[in-house]
Amino acid sequence: MNGNEKKRILSGKAALAIAALALGAAATSAQASTLVTNGSFESISNGSGGVGEFDSSTYTTVTGWTSSGYNFIFTPGSADTTGVQGSYGKLELWGPNNGSANGLPATSPDGGNYVAADGAFQIGAIQQTISGLVIGDTYTVGFWWAGAQQSGYDGTNTEQWQVTLGSQTQATAVAPNANHGFTGWMYQTFNYTATGTSEVLSFLAVGTPNGEPPFSLLDGVSVNMYTVPEPGTMSLLFSGLGLVVLGLFRTRKRK
Repeated sequence: MNGNEKKRILSGKAALAIAALALGAAATSAQASTLVTNGSFESISNGSGGVGEFDSSTYTTVTGWTSSGYNFIFTPGSADTTGVQGSYGKLELWGPNNGSANGLPATSPDGGNYVAADGAFQIGAIQQTISGLVIGDTYTVGFWWAGAQQSGYDGTNTEQWQVTLGSQTQATAVAPNANHGFTGWMYQTFNYTATGTSEVLSFLAVGTPNGEPPFSLLDGVSVNMYTVPEPGTMSLLFSGLGLVVLGLFRTRKRK
């Protein structure tokens, strides 16, 4: 390898580093400014019934959130192994550790705990009040979600989330799910215009059919003011990517 080739490789690495720093700075800024309390569902306390059903006393209390439906908290790896406790007994989801090679992982891409909500039985939203809003400003609600099925039941099913901020409701696509299946985690964002300084954020699971328990999974909830990335950040990103492309082009041309 001659000196010029080494320089080209180093330039490419530097450009990739610049692009990574720009993206990292943007992501860190968004995470730091989120208006949601406990959006990753890591802050919980368990009652006498142990970890499990989203409850105010017997099972699991989740800091910042309330629940009015048949909703649960799963700790990492518990969904298809030990399961969690609820008012109708132990609940598990189909996964690789209990008979279905459907790809269900131990956690979401956000890591740690996540919500699982029955979309066809005793449905009810999980919610919290978001404060510090500016009337007329636009806010982005972001979250990871997936579809799964309760272990011990058979049949194809569908999952979806209806997401409301104040009086505005938007819905994810309906996710079709195979028998004993898992849809994989997906990232979703919705934009809302604030009509008050404090508004209720709610997530309502909607699934079909009843009797083949469809469960909608949720994690990594954030609420941030909608902003266009700063010109400086975008300039760093595109200049870095541009240097990478230019370096690759020159390398190929000289071969």
